[in-house]
Amino acid sequence: MLSAEQISFYREKGYLLVEDVVTAEQLERMRAITYEFIEASRQVSESDEVFDLDEGHSADRPRLTRIKLPHKQHPYFDEILKKSGVTEVLRDLLGESAALITSKLNTKAPGGGAAVEWHQDWAFYPHTNDDLLAFGLMLEDVELENGPLQVIPMSHKGPVLSHSVDGRFSGAVDADDPQFEGGRAVTLTGRAGSMTVHHARTLHGSAPNMSDKPRLILFYEIAKADAWPILGASSYIHSLGQRNFWEDLNDRMILGEPCLEPRLEPVPVRMPLPPPEDAGSIFKTQKYGGAKSAFTSPGVDG
Repeated sequence: MLSAEQISFYREKGYLLVEDVVTAEQLERMRAITYEFIEASRQVSESDEVFDLDEGHSADRPRLTRIKLPHKQHPYFDEILKKSGVTEVLRDLLGESAALITSKLNTKAPGGGAAVEWHQDWAFYPHTNDDLLAFGLMLEDVELENGPLQVIPMSHKGPVLSHSVDGRFSGAVDADDPQFEGGRAVTLTGRAGSMTVHHARTLHGSAPNMSDKPRLILFYEIAKADAWPILGASSYIHSLGQRNFWEDLNDRMILGEPCLEPRLEPVPVRMPLPPPEDAGSIFKTQKYGGAKSAFTSPGVDG
């Protein structure tokens, strides 16, 4: 699916934009399912196991930040991960064995849908090696005005920055940190059906959605099978116990089989501890953790 040039670009820059990853039929079905979930959220008044509600949400005006674990909420999102062009991009970048870490469907509502402050995914769930990445599949066109993903090229080769405020994990970097080079940010816009890819250590974030259109992006976060999570990271898997963990791991396999010989590499790690007051979603972690917003206007293009 990917050319040698695209793979080389990802390795060097830590991100990639791939167009037309899914078919028109696949895209339309995912979009229809997503809007069914948004419609169903009218019946919900508090965030729960499915919906993370944005400020101002109501039955008359549904506003979500996220549909949680979409691959568990509807089987089609799992099918897209395992049997589509998405799978082939994954195979090109991670090889023949890979496991899902988590999924989410970020649904930035029009007119100020919440920003995601600058962070590195790696800060939330460090592993024994850093062959981890995230896909962002655009279900609607993503333009400058509706809060596109922004990345800092080559930051995956640099340090893991502090994501803490007053000694507690807050899920965001300090925009005043001299090691944070926000002026080099690149903005990733694209047509529906396009997909962004970024390395787990790549610094990224997104501004609020100030347009009158929703920004729907389906995210899958994935690890090469020989990358094992470190105890103490922010993941539900640590509470499962050995037997349930094994069953869960098998359910999360996308390509190949589980690897029982983890690969350990000398990668930089900062543990996300002490834990945040609210780890229900990155939005809550950043909000209640006191993260200072780095976004003063939508669509910063480096």
